[in-house]
Amino acid sequence: MHKVLVTAPLVVDVAQWLGDLGQVTTLQPGQDLLTAAKGASAMLTMLNNRVDDALFDAAGPQLKVCANYAVGYNNMDLAAAARRGIVCTNTPDALTLATAECAWALLFAAARRVVEGDAMMRAGAFDGWAPTMLLGADVTGRTLGIIGAGRIGRAMAHMSRGFGMKVLYYNRSPKPEFEAELGAERVELDELLRRSDFVSLHLPYSPDVHHLLGARAFGLMKPNAIFINTGRGACVDEAALVEALQTKQIAAAGLDVYEKEPTMAEGLAALDNVVLLPHLGSAHTVARTAMARMAADNIRAVLTGQPAPQQLMV
Repeated sequence: MHKVLVTAPLVVDVAQWLGDLGQVTTLQPGQDLLTAAKGASAMLTMLNNRVDDALFDAAGPQLKVCANYAVGYNNMDLAAAARRGIVCTNTPDALTLATAECAWALLFAAARRVVEGDAMMRAGAFDGWAPTMLLGADVTGRTLGIIGAGRIGRAMAHMSRGFGMKVLYYNRSPKPEFEAELGAERVELDELLRRSDFVSLHLPYSPDVHHLLGARAFGLMKPNAIFINTGRGACVDEAALVEALQTKQIAAAGLDVYEKEPTMAEGLAALDNVVLLPHLGSAHTVARTAMARMAADNIRAVLTGQPAPQQLMV
């Protein structure tokens, strides 16, 4: 019988899917992961867990699979896992629509100054309608720039059709079907930044894109542009973003991820032209349940000698 360790409480008990394989244990807040990992054959890990040699050593040689409860996997040392014959997996597709919807929530909240208006009401500072109060940005018919035309970036772009937006995208490889469906235009990053009214980042993290967007990039953007990030925080030089927002080099931003998560760059929280979320991209029950099921299915496959459907390769 196997020991399966789930490294945080989920919205659904995966024991219903894996209990026949052995003992399913969920790590509770405050418990030490390395201690709990001892003897595990499989682990369902979170994006804030370091899945590396230290964890593999703590688990022991019987560890066969680590199923990451995320589409991103920069927390996983795939090379170290491969050396030990440990399968690593992720959860693509399950959170695509949820994260794209979150990006739109940030876009509209920043464009229409929703958080500022909410704060005004809660403070009792609203003393009547005025024609110039909290003027925001229009969305319909504007230009949306997508950085990273993967599943989530493309989903966000598809959602823009209801607002008649022009779509630009920056991606290492062309996406002909994306261009055909939306009339999307593939451009270089600098051109996207110069032309877009809204710039939405959807790249996975890798060293190649560390601080892809910094002072120079924000300097290329329109002064009325709004920046959205539901991708990875370290793709952005957060200190440079703070300065761009402070100096009104760009109009506003909406962020769900941070460079040194869970902390934020100094000065970011004090700004009223940024909407801040605590990494809620996939945070609804349907998506989180689908992620759990996908991770569980990967674990079951490996523990029963089958190929993992979402196996990650080095």
